[in-house]
Amino acid sequence: MTNTLKILGWATAAALGAVAVGAIALHRGEPVNALWLVVAAICCYALGYRFYSKFIATKILALDGLRATPAERLENGRDFLVTNKWVVFGHHFAAIAGPGPLVGPVLAAQFGYLPGTMWVLAGAVFAGCVQDFVILLFSVRRDGKSLTEMAKDEIGRVGGFVAYVAVIAILIILLGVAALIVVNALKASPWGTFTIAMTMPIALLMGVYLRRIRPGKVLEVSALGFVLVLAAIWGGQYVSQNEAMAKLFTFSAPTLAILIMVYGFAASALPVWLLLAPRDYLSTFVKLGTIALLAVGIVLLHPTLHMPALTRFVDGTGPVFAGKIFPFAFITIACGAISGFHALISSGTTPKMIARETETRMVGYGAMMAESAVAIMAIIAACVLQPGVYFAINSPAGIVGTAPATAAASISSWGFPVTAADMQALAHAVGEQTLYNRTGGAPAFAVGMAHIFSHSLGGERLMALWYHFAIMFEALFILTILDAGTRVARFMVQDALGHVYKPLGRTSWYPSILATSALIVGAWGYFLWQGVKDPLGGINSLWPLFGISNQLLATVALCVATTIIIKMHRAKYAAVTLLPLAWLVAVTFTASWHKMFDANPRVGFLAQARVLAAGPGPMTTATERVIFNNRLDAAVNGVLIVMVTLVLVESLRQWIGILSGAKETRVKESPFVRTRFVEEQG
Repeated sequence: MTNTLKILGWATAAALGAVAVGAIALHRGEPVNALWLVVAAICCYALGYRFYSKFIATKILALDGLRATPAERLENGRDFLVTNKWVVFGHHFAAIAGPGPLVGPVLAAQFGYLPGTMWVLAGAVFAGCVQDFVILLFSVRRDGKSLTEMAKDEIGRVGGFVAYVAVIAILIILLGVAALIVVNALKASPWGTFTIAMTMPIALLMGVYLRRIRPGKVLEVSALGFVLVLAAIWGGQYVSQNEAMAKLFTFSAPTLAILIMVYGFAASALPVWLLLAPRDYLSTFVKLGTIALLAVGIVLLHPTLHMPALTRFVDGTGPVFAGKIFPFAFITIACGAISGFHALISSGTTPKMIARETETRMVGYGAMMAESAVAIMAIIAACVLQPGVYFAINSPAGIVGTAPATAAASISSWGFPVTAADMQALAHAVGEQTLYNRTGGAPAFAVGMAHIFSHSLGGERLMALWYHFAIMFEALFILTILDAGTRVARFMVQDALGHVYKPLGRTSWYPSILATSALIVGAWGYFLWQGVKDPLGGINSLWPLFGISNQLLATVALCVATTIIIKMHRAKYAAVTLLPLAWLVAVTFTASWHKMFDANPRVGFLAQARVLAAGPGPMTTATERVIFNNRLDAAVNGVLIVMVTLVLVESLRQWIGILSGAKETRVKESPFVRTRFVEEQG
């Protein structure tokens, strides 16, 4: 009877999911209710986790609950630490959920709600969740080794070295961009600065409480952290409304840059239980709590998606960014569908904290599903806005003009009516002077989120409150990838230096910890500092490479995963990672070609440099810098493509050699050691 009910339940979920996806994909002519997106997401995630992740766990990975993890065997109280699975889930989710699932889907909404929604659902279930899960398990079985070390061991020394250089370069770009986003979000926000600052002492208290005062009492520390973080959010609002307090927590961009670098160093060097894990766990309360509230608001309000399924800009002439749906929608939306940065967390901090091998499914596959849900909410937040409002916020001044009347007229001429009075009223409602040309995706998400909350939780009089809460929420999202990313980069540098001088490779040796942490923070901090001081310099010059770099990183991760699966004599299941890999190669290589060589100056780096160089009038310093940045971006993009191509070629050689019998198929896993937890539970 029980099995029959289960079958009926899952059959119902499958039917409901199919109906919801069909309603999203096939509905034309009339606006679609946002509830269809929520229902489709819930059904797809539930079915993917229940069936696809279980298939991978049993048929390919063969998870073994009796096998001791590196957290148990190598526990040192600093990096390797047996940690409660919910705390690990919170850390992993907070570490992977950065700006991508919030910003990317909002920007890609210029194509309509359909492309982004389909990519987020399919990409997460069949690509992103799979990558995170398998890389996490493979790292756990190799003493928590980094992605680059696994590449060296499994693909070969040449492929491993190239992968190491490519991954470190990409990681520095990603961390520098993330840090600059945080600086820009907080430099005029005392509310956000206060709340985020308070999460650090709260995290320290939680770490000490769980480690020293009440070991193992996760429920108690969760309740304590939840109450304190709510107090920090409320306190942030009070600070923002008190003139004297607001001045104390309003910092300039250079000051914030220094503070963020100090925090990144501390999060990398201090024991994982003291700051990084509890702060990420704490951040997860806010992140998932807010997304859950947003879902409740959507259910209560059941808003209409005013953005059409497909807009006129599928032809590549979009004002938010130029380029056709393929490949640029799949580059713009990375986190939420598949992100290479996740593979670094899955082979960095998280595998050193997993208590049981069987927990990798919940943490790896499950946390990525949660991040994908965030991306769905971001799509809804962008698309519930009137299209004219959406384009007024996200279109740069160079496309629509700086004057409100001019911008409104330009956008209305595209078939998306909006008036200057509408935009002024909306800006006043959220407490801003203007919302025109607020590019980047974050302001549009905040306005959409405030719209949903204000119409379902508290009324329109609270719209400004919800808007500023959303800005703080976005900054909190982004900061968590800095701390984990810096620690992961530190592990990678230590792995490499350990081949030169063995003590440098020991993650428990303090001189190595301090030196490598300083080296990594110095690398991304240099680009951040230059970007803060010079709007055209530092990380600003590499910003356009953010999306492509992230997906190239995923390409490397899937090469490693496919190689290991083939070596495990599971070649008949290799399509699980090989198909996402083939798709990413098509997307990233096509996007890179367009970004380097496309004749459209809004798309191609070199084309824009040529147009600027041939422009009328004298050459200004600013123009020279833009020309240099475009040529630099084209060169860096080209180098990254060449390096990833070498990794692909080396991987292909391994696959052919193994399948033909010319190469050995032995995987380089750590020896089996029986876990002590079985005896303790018995």
